[in-house]
Amino acid sequence: MKNLVCVGILFFFCLARGQYHFSGNVSEENIGTSIYLSMVEDYRKSSRTYLDQIIKKVNVDSTGFFQFQGDNLPESNGIYRIHLDPCDADSSDMHFLGNCGNSPNVLFIASNKDTVQFPTSFEDQALCTINSTNPKSQLLLEIEGFKEEMIFDFTEYRSETNQKLNLEKWFATLQKHGETATEPLVELYIYDFLSDKKNETYGYYLQDLLQNPYYDMLLNRLEAVYPNRSFTKQYRAEITADKQMAGFERPPTTYWVWIVALLLAVSLSFNISLFLKQARAKKNQNALQKLTGQEQKIVDHIRQGKSNKEIAALLFVSHSTVKTHINNLYKKLNVSSREAILELLKE
Repeated sequence: MKNLVCVGILFFFCLARGQYHFSGNVSEENIGTSIYLSMVEDYRKSSRTYLDQIIKKVNVDSTGFFQFQGDNLPESNGIYRIHLDPCDADSSDMHFLGNCGNSPNVLFIASNKDTVQFPTSFEDQALCTINSTNPKSQLLLEIEGFKEEMIFDFTEYRSETNQKLNLEKWFATLQKHGETATEPLVELYIYDFLSDKKNETYGYYLQDLLQNPYYDMLLNRLEAVYPNRSFTKQYRAEITADKQMAGFERPPTTYWVWIVALLLAVSLSFNISLFLKQARAKKNQNALQKLTGQEQKIVDHIRQGKSNKEIAALLFVSHSTVKTHINNLYKKLNVSSREAILELLKE
């Protein structure tokens, strides 16, 4: 009874800690062959196997079956690779870290608690089909399908116009697909492909980075789901550096065009303002010249700040006569106050 209790406690303890099980089948010709499990923390190293990624190695058994299991993986999702080593260490073919030219491999998403199976396909091909308790495990395989379609679009017609149209189309398609997958790791995988300096997409990526808010939104999603993972810090550093580079690489003539356009606009505005001011001054001058001698005297007294009574006394006329002259001034000069008359005189 005690033994059963101990076994039960151990079982539940293992469940609490989480266990991963990655297994599959390969063809019989691979019996005894080494097969490797890698953890791809650096998304820039997803194209092939690196020594610092390999975390476990097993051999294919006599039935073509292999299995990786344990409890030492991160609890959150990560990108993993399984690759078969069908090459002989002494083969003339390139053989490096258990990886040679025709090594079957698969990238998938999983966590420490997932069970993932890789059955052979109907053509007895290995590592091309995924059954998993994690619904996001097969998402990277879907992206590979998109990549093949994209490459076909680019190679069908090599014209510059076709390339530009396809870049706009596929950037939008892949980014939208990654976003709807609700898994930032998928978006990182897409980002690695689109921003790769070796790809034809790199130039368009730098332009897109400066005007498309998608990249900052992806950073927000990474920081929300994977705040402490190294790939989040790596992505943040990369887009910051690439934004600076894209800004420097923008053709300098663009800035000069805007500067010249601004100077021309300022010059044009100044000339129009000067022309209108001169036209108003000429109009005012003509209006003042049409005034009678008595009205011009009254204008001079208004300029000196004299009141109506003072003007009447200086001109030896009645107060009402001065008012009449001023009303005539208003009509001739098209103004309605002494201040407006003074403003005309300034102009």
